[in-house]
Amino acid sequence: MSDTFAVKVARKTCEADGICSYELVSADGTPLPPFTAGAHIDVHVGDGIVRQYSLCNAPHETHRYLIGVLREPASRGGSSAMHDRIAEGAEFQVSMPRNHFGLADGPHHSVLFAGGIGITPLLAMAEHLHARGLPFTLHYSVRSAARAAFRQRLEATPFASCVRLHIDEEGTRLDVAAALPDCPPGTHLYVCGPAGYIDHVLATARMLGWSDDRLHREYFGAAPVANEEGERAFDVRVASTGCTYTVPPGRTVVQVLADHGVDVPVSCEQGVCGTCLTRVLDGVPEHRDLYQTEEEQAANDQFTPCCSRAKSALLVLDL
Repeated sequence: MSDTFAVKVARKTCEADGICSYELVSADGTPLPPFTAGAHIDVHVGDGIVRQYSLCNAPHETHRYLIGVLREPASRGGSSAMHDRIAEGAEFQVSMPRNHFGLADGPHHSVLFAGGIGITPLLAMAEHLHARGLPFTLHYSVRSAARAAFRQRLEATPFASCVRLHIDEEGTRLDVAAALPDCPPGTHLYVCGPAGYIDHVLATARMLGWSDDRLHREYFGAAPVANEEGERAFDVRVASTGCTYTVPPGRTVVQVLADHGVDVPVSCEQGVCGTCLTRVLDGVPEHRDLYQTEEEQAANDQFTPCCSRAKSALLVLDL
């Protein structure tokens, strides 16, 4: 089976200010590959642009995929292309669904925290948990009512009583410390949204004694890392060829390798998705990704060449 297949936009809907949803169906009318709650697909927008979007419809549906796309103010071409160029009837390639943010096994209680467009994977989780009769609470935080995507869907759903909408401008801002003590023992926490929102939710949970094995997160975007004054160049060596290349300040490993015909698959280019994760055979990376856990980063045996750099003078890569 091919890694990608063609889909068609059956419906494009404005869900909130700056957010559109896209209902995708198979271009040839066949059932779509199955997916699990929390999964995403790579969308090949065109012109070499590939972006990842979470599936936010019920996982039991095989006739459609539903994604939500926020127009990013500093778009690198992906979200602006989706909003401006992709209309109903458009066809493009997507990847098979993949899941780095799946629900933990077992009949435990779940508490879901969504910040802004981070609601998308948690919608699929809520649909799955409700269908299985498993208890959960969904906290959805937005700055304004106009930014609350999928609000009508959530208010009309059979699990509406499990949803807590927090709107900053209306004075109902989320109080994580107040929400967590109500959770039964053994509850698992799932959070998705901007990095600052995720860090706040996780830090509060840890302060209240939650263990890391019950905390699950997915970042939608990394804060840009400015080139620090004095950032130095370093070398990368491709193990299979022995060729060594210099990565100067202001350029990424992926960019330098591409200049020399070494292709590394990338998607988000922000260290969020893990698509480019590469094994390190020698040297010490300077990790700038949000994909790996702190323990995985400490092992220093893999890194994300789309954004991370090196602490050592040389990195030897398993390429």
